[in-house]
Parts: sequence; C-alpha cells; structure tokens
Amino acid sequence: MVTDPSIESSSSDRSSVNDEQMIEHTGIRKRRGRERSPLGLNPVAMIDVVFLLLIYFMTATEFKQGEEIYRLDLPQRLPSLQVLDPFELDEDPLRISVATTGLDEDNYRIQLSGPYAQPVTFEELFRFLEQRRISLHAPDGLFAADHPIIVEPTRTTRWEHAMEAFNAAARARYTNLTFAKPR
Repeated sequence: MVTDPSIESSSSDRSSVNDEQMIEHTGIRKRRGRERSPLGLNPVAMIDVVFLLLIYFMTATEFKQGEEIYRLDLPQRLPSLQVLDPFELDEDPLRISVATTGLDEDNYRIQLSGPYAQPVTFEELFRFLEQRRISLHAPDGLFAADHPIIVEPTRTTRWEHAMEAFNAAARARYTNLTFAKPR
C-alpha cells in the first residue's frame, strides 16, 4: 500500500484533532449524487449525420422560379349605385345533345334541354339560337351572347355532327361554347 508521507505525519497528530474538524475526501461523482452512465451521445457523429441529410435534401430538391401560374378570375367591381340580388341564381347552360343515328351524313338527332321546340336540322338549330339571343334588335330574347352552351355528343356521334352543332351556335354569335365529354 502506498501512503503519502504527509498523511502519515497528520495521522500521528490526528489524536489531537477533534473529529469535528476532520474533512474526508469524496469524489466529484459521489458529491453530485449519481454515477455517470458509460453510454453517451457523440455530438460529432450527430453533426455529420445532420450535414449529410442537409446535402441530400439540397441536391434532391429542385428550385424553380414561378413553378405554377394559376389563372384567377376575380369578380368585376360594380359601381356602388348598382345593387346585386343575393338570391339571383346562376344561369343553367343550354345543352345541345347530338347523336348519329345511321351511316349517312343526314342521319343524326338533335335535342335541346328544356321546354323548347326541338330542331331537326342544324340550320333550324342555328335559327332557334339566333332568334333567342338578346341583342339590340331582340331585347326580349332568352339568352345573352355569353350564355353557356354545352354541346354533348354521344360516344358514337360522328365528329362532323358534333362540329355542325358547335358551328351553329358560333354562327348565332354565342361566345361561351364548350364540348361535354361523351356519355
């Protein structure tokens, strides 16, 4: 056993020192009241992982200027004198159904949605739409020029018949024309 000479000299004098004045040496760990666990986190390795993840996400991400441009239709501002009716309903579109009924060019059927006289030919469809469009000459018409009109061909409708119905509405000067997906 190795002993310190200073301790030996003090041990002889120990009898003269009261027990109250004696100080015992205790380690820092015991003074804290807990033992340090043998496992710990290595902060250097954690920093390396964070930088690797940062590099991965920076290389995997595409940075683009203005990726998408969305068209936004805002309502028109009206003069403060005009009052809108909150109970006004949206206009239902006029639907024109077109079906091919045979192999000839003249074998087709036109049907309008609503309680209207059904046209037989595309010329009758044109006259019906032209007479019912609101204009300076016909202020009591049924449809405004921007009234929505949807041409609905069936799956077996020939392209020429669907285009004739579309062209009849375009010749009648309607501007809001679309095709529906075939049923």
